[in-house]
Amino acid sequence: MSSHDWPLYEVFIRSRNGLSHKHVGSLHAADAGMALENARDVYTRRAEGVSIWVVPSAEIVASDPEEKDAFFEPTADKIYRHPTFYDIPDDVKNI
Repeated sequence: MSSHDWPLYEVFIRSRNGLSHKHVGSLHAADAGMALENARDVYTRRAEGVSIWVVPSAEIVASDPEEKDAFFEPTADKIYRHPTFYDIPDDVKNI
């Protein structure tokens, strides 16, 4: 298998503890272990990261932005998900 046939991996890096992982790029690798090592070498040259995720691009499932209204609209009728009808104490509002 040549490097042109290797699967594509998406790379996510968490720069500090407490922060979320952010997508930083993609790379081709023969397997997940190689993808992890290559991601470390390519995307964390100055020890910027504390955690790296590599995910095969073919395994990522995403919603279609063109269908956002139909996909997200069903949540609008679930008022319990939107706490707009609760009274918030003044001492909480000022935090």
